[in-house]
Amino acid sequence: MSHNTISLNKQRQPLDHLDSVWLFGYGSLIYKTDFDYLDAKPACIYGWQRRFWQGSHDHRGTPEAPGRVLTLIEEPGARCVGMAYQVTPDTFEHLDHREKNGYLRVFTPLHWLHEPGETGGVVYLASPDNEAYLGPASDAEIAAHIAKSRGPSGPNSEYLLKLAQALRDMNEQDEHVFAIERQLLALSP
Repeated sequence: MSHNTISLNKQRQPLDHLDSVWLFGYGSLIYKTDFDYLDAKPACIYGWQRRFWQGSHDHRGTPEAPGRVLTLIEEPGARCVGMAYQVTPDTFEHLDHREKNGYLRVFTPLHWLHEPGETGGVVYLASPDNEAYLGPASDAEIAAHIAKSRGPSGPNSEYLLKLAQALRDMNEQDEHVFAIERQLLALSP
């Protein structure tokens, strides 16, 4: 599958018939909301965990030297905390462009963190069959890759460090993110 997924997302997941949609963010969408939203709440999804296994050719890297950003992988019993944003369907014009590098929209149940209940929502996932997928590596290898990567949205390290801080601000422990952050900081003089 091509890493530019804009038209595929529009084809697979038309949303025009809805008044609003809940979007689940687990990476940069937690700390970088460059879109309008109607409401925002901390939420989680079950059965998924964050991994720095997706290449970024357009934001935190370049086509010649992609950075590493997050995707989700299935893991029974796992819980992934992030932010849910209630948005209007026209917001996906911007979001599909922002998340075009191999990510497909998938519907999933969202569970609220600080109140009972759940709702249906959309999450962007980059599966192993997209051209930008980099796959697993050790924490040290991922940190070294992130340390040297830079793209139009800035240094790849900024993505990691801002995410780690946002997760701390939410009182959320994510061992994968924090282990890579420790490795990255150890590389700095």
